Amino acid sequence: MVKFMERAELFLGVVFLSTFFITILIQIFARYLGIAAIWTEEVANYSFIWSVFMGASVMIKRKSHFRFSLLLEKLEGKARIYLNIIINIILLLFNISVFYYGIIATKSFWNYRWVALPDFKMGYVFLCLPIMGITMAFYVLADIIKNVQAIRKGGQ
Repeated sequence: MVKFMERAELFLGVVFLSTFFITILIQIFARYLGIAAIWTEEVANYSFIWSVFMGASVMIKRKSHFRFSLLLEKLEGKARIYLNIIINIILLLFNISVFYYGIIATKSFWNYRWVALPDFKMGYVFLCLPIMGITMAFYVLADIIKNVQAIRKGGQ
């Protein structure tokens, strides 16, 4: 299930990043031709937000996120695994709060409308928050389970 979520988020991230890029190109050509394409700014902004949040979640899964690893690199064996578990618990608490408050934000802004495209609701933009929070939590839980199993096998 974790691999499926990673692939789905990676796919969504690529789709939204491609949408961002294409929308920016449309905006450039529209300005060059003197055509008013006011919708492009909102589409570009919101698709970029989705691509960043989906990418951030995948980076947690791949352990490619920003972190201070000086202490982690100096430790070996069980001490390193225990520190990994502590870091993951902190991340898990953060991810659960992002999920929880993301739901609140999504509900609060659900019926707000885009300025240039009033048929679109802002709730869809905010939906990336709880999705990111819950998938990051799953990734971190999977890593905690892997670390606990490593401790049981002898700490290597």
